[in-house]
Amino acid sequence: MQLKLGLPKGSLQEATFKMFAKAGYNISVGSRSYFPSIDDEEIQVILLRAQEMSRYVEDGVLDCGLTGKDWIMENNSDVVEVTDLVYGKQGRKPVRWVVAVPNDSPIESVKDLAGKRIATEVVNLTRRYLENHGVTAEIEFSWGATEVKAPELVDAIVELTETGSSLKANNLRIMDTVVESTTKLIANKATWQNDWKRKKIERIAMLLNAALVAGSKVGLKMNVSAENLPKVLNVLPALKRPTISTLSEESWFAVDTVVDEYFVREIVPDLKDAGAEGIIEYPLNKIIL
Repeated sequence: MQLKLGLPKGSLQEATFKMFAKAGYNISVGSRSYFPSIDDEEIQVILLRAQEMSRYVEDGVLDCGLTGKDWIMENNSDVVEVTDLVYGKQGRKPVRWVVAVPNDSPIESVKDLAGKRIATEVVNLTRRYLENHGVTAEIEFSWGATEVKAPELVDAIVELTETGSSLKANNLRIMDTVVESTTKLIANKATWQNDWKRKKIERIAMLLNAALVAGSKVGLKMNVSAENLPKVLNVLPALKRPTISTLSEESWFAVDTVVDEYFVREIVPDLKDAGAEGIIEYPLNKIIL
C-alpha cells in the first residue's frame, strides 16, 4: 500500500523539502519533474501548485497534501485538516492576503471600495470579505503580476504577502487584511478512515511538527563544578529541566539543555560568568513534545 502525498511546487518547494529532510525524509526531484523520489517506499510524492492541492485531496486523487488554509477556503474544499505547519519562504510566521492600494489613493477603508475594481487571485475570499462588510465591488481574477495593475488597470488589489516589501516596492500600501493563512497538512476524508493511511499521515505530521519546533531551538552542553552548579541552573532556561550527569572528575557535572536559538547570544556570556566551562552549541533536527 502507498500513500499519495502532494507537495507544493513553486515558491514553497525548497522550504518544504528542507522541512521534510529535517523530519527524516530525503526528497529529490529533477528540474522539470512533477514526481520526486523519496526514501520511503510507502509514500508516492506528487508536486502540484498549492492553489490546486485541496481540490485533488478532496476528490481522492491524492490521499493527503500540503497547502495553505487560504486555498482550502478559496476552493471551499471539504477535507480533514490534520495539522498546522507554520513555515514559509522567509520564516515561521503566517502569511496574509491584504487589500493594497496606491500610496496616493483616496481609499482608506473597506467601505471606500464600493463600486471599485479589484484584481486578485483569490476571487472567492475577496468576495466573502466584501460581503461581510456589506460592500459591492467588481472583482476580476488576476493571472499574475497583480502588484503592477494598480492604479492603471484597477483601483485596488488583494495580494499575498509575508513582509510587505514587494508591495512597498510597487508604491502600494496595505489598507486591510482579508485573511491570515498557514500551511496545513490535509487529508481526504475517505483516506482518514483507512487505519493504515491515517497512521502513516499522523506519523508524518508528528515528525514535521518536531522538525519545525527544532528549527527555532538549539542544544547547549557545558561542564560545571558542583560549587557553580546552582548559579548556572539559575541562569539556564529549559523546555522542562536540564539534564545533569556526573563527570569522571569528582565534583564536576555535565549539563545539557535546549534553548531558543535567538536567546543563545544573551545567555552564553551569563553562563560563562556563572562558572560554566566548555560550552557547546549544537543544532537540532527534531523535538518531540
